[in-house]
Amino acid sequence: MAVSGKRILQVDSESATSLFRVLSSETRIMILSLLSHNVMNVAELTAALDLPHSTVSLNIKQLVEAGLLQVEYVPGSHGTQKLVSKRYDEVLVRLPGVAVEVAAAEDMVEIRMPIGNYRHLEAVATCGMASDTRYIGALDDPRSFFEPDHVFAQILWFKSGFVEYAFPNNVPFGSRLTRIDFSAELCSEAPNYDLDWPSDITLWINDIEVGTFTSPADFGGVPARFMPGWWDVDQTTHGQLKSWTVTPEGSFIDGQPLSDVAVNQIEVPGRTHLTVRLGVKADAQNVGGINLFGRKFGNYPQDLLMRLHYTFPDGERTAVLR
Repeated sequence: MAVSGKRILQVDSESATSLFRVLSSETRIMILSLLSHNVMNVAELTAALDLPHSTVSLNIKQLVEAGLLQVEYVPGSHGTQKLVSKRYDEVLVRLPGVAVEVAAAEDMVEIRMPIGNYRHLEAVATCGMASDTRYIGALDDPRSFFEPDHVFAQILWFKSGFVEYAFPNNVPFGSRLTRIDFSAELCSEAPNYDLDWPSDITLWINDIEVGTFTSPADFGGVPARFMPGWWDVDQTTHGQLKSWTVTPEGSFIDGQPLSDVAVNQIEVPGRTHLTVRLGVKADAQNVGGINLFGRKFGNYPQDLLMRLHYTFPDGERTAVLR
């Protein structure tokens, strides 16, 4: 997120402890200071700090793992050089509690929902969840999904069952819903990972079955852009970003026809929220489970995303947001 030209890192309270530990080093603070307005290579940082190369490299590694620095390898005059740059200018710590982010625009409301902020979940093992810093509860124990810390989840998975969210109905009073967009990063769920592991994943909105698509694999074996440093690469590391659209003509996924469910079949007026459910039916042809990723896991820095498009009858625009 950028504010007044500044790059700001938002950190949940659970992640703040490890971040503060990284920032407690005078050497690492000096590295961040040197990189405030410049991109430097490791040799330049070593000379500026007057420290051993190994010490500087270790501190750079810790700052990279904390997400504060990024490293790029580029051709140099004597082979490849490693350029180091700062990713953020400020850190904003969010105190305990998970809030839903809502943004309003003309004729559209956008809601971002953390994957751990579910209302209900029923799961069959294999199953589990983790934040960006640790596992939450015990693996393969569905009771763990009801641990208070589930709100911090950045990845969750189960073999069959469903996870359900309540998205606030923030469309203006008096308006008419014209389209629903929903997107999430997800994939199948296999032991460890499996690049040939299909799973039939279904989306429901307000108890209406929008449609089912077949995820081709449980993706792993390679690092993901936002994979935490403590996570093993031989596990699931990322998914596919899938986008559903419900229109007056029917429903689509990634622009391809999915079902005949039209937006006028999804009841919205008078409701306080929209129920969104993702799951794998026990009697599906491919019961291959589901992995769901948050903004700090996988390849895409986003939570669950819903956009509600609307219009006013007869051109009226006097309604107000709830």
